[in-house]
Amino acid sequence: ERYLTTRHPRIIGIGREVNGLKKDGTIFPIRLAVSEVRIGEKVLFTGIVHDLTEVKNAQAEVEALNRELEQRVQERTEKLADVVNRLIKTNRRLEREIQERQKVEAILRKREKQLQEALEKEKELNELKSRFVSMASHEFRTPLSTIASSASLIARYTESDQQEKRLKHIQRIKSAVTNLTNILNDFLSLSKLEEGRIAVKLEEVPLSAFLQSLIDELETHLKAGQVFVCDVQVPSGKSYLTDPQLFRNIVFNLCSNAIKYSPEGKPIHVQLLEDPENDCLQLRVRDEGMGIPAEDQQHLFTRFFRARNATHIQGTGLGLNIVRRYVHLLGGEITFESEEGKGTEFCVSLPLDPRTEVAPLTPSENDAETQ
Repeated sequence: ERYLTTRHPRIIGIGREVNGLKKDGTIFPIRLAVSEVRIGEKVLFTGIVHDLTEVKNAQAEVEALNRELEQRVQERTEKLADVVNRLIKTNRRLEREIQERQKVEAILRKREKQLQEALEKEKELNELKSRFVSMASHEFRTPLSTIASSASLIARYTESDQQEKRLKHIQRIKSAVTNLTNILNDFLSLSKLEEGRIAVKLEEVPLSAFLQSLIDELETHLKAGQVFVCDVQVPSGKSYLTDPQLFRNIVFNLCSNAIKYSPEGKPIHVQLLEDPENDCLQLRVRDEGMGIPAEDQQHLFTRFFRARNATHIQGTGLGLNIVRRYVHLLGGEITFESEEGKGTEFCVSLPLDPRTEVAPLTPSENDAETQ
């Protein structure tokens, strides 16, 4: 009646879930659907009751299964989270262990490298000692024999008219002593270089006058007919920053070699000039001696090396190795050109301002060869 009066449906045409009562008094869920039916002037209402017991039971079962599934998922999630946390902790521990291992391995590699370098150094020093003993036993023999024989002969020349003979043998003894001194100086210089005991001491040096004083000193070593031809192209009053002792040793060694490996009567050319284009000083020493065989030139700066055409001339084979290392200590470079039978020219290039170039000697220079 309310619906017929208001036309606002609550159930009619909508349907709803309600509880039904069975004959035995039990309550069960139903869906009640009421529809309006018109037959002519009559309005009829039809109702359909749908028992929802099985649906509700199924829903309850699904909900129970969902709750159980959610519970299991939660438990699994917690277990997985625990496993993941343990894995994260394990991973972090492994990362720390790996890092520690890498540190230890790095330390071991460093120690191994240091040990290897020490062993190589020890091996090198032992080889150096062996080669020096071998060289010394050979090179010392000649001057010592000369000293012994000349001293013996001097003892026989007791007459006043034999003074010339005595002086001749005294000069031979002096020359032999000089050779022995040079051999020892080479070895001592090499030893200091190996131990890093050569310190560069830069000071302002008037190189024009300094070089001339060195040439004057070297003239006493010239062979008969030999002469220095000097070409000094730097201002006489100008000073240059260098280590005078290292510069002296470089000049003495190169000029002594030029004298030693040149025959009598041949000039020794010495040139000193500025090279503004390359911002350096150039010292050139050229002889007209025996020259260096082409096949030997790549080994010229190697310790103890002697060119095959010079083995009959006394020497240690250390001089040029020492010179090159002195030049490098001053931040410079040394090069040469040579032709067998015509002579050799060495060119030393030193920076005008060595303060930016001076560097410690590297171990690789011990037996460095020319490139």
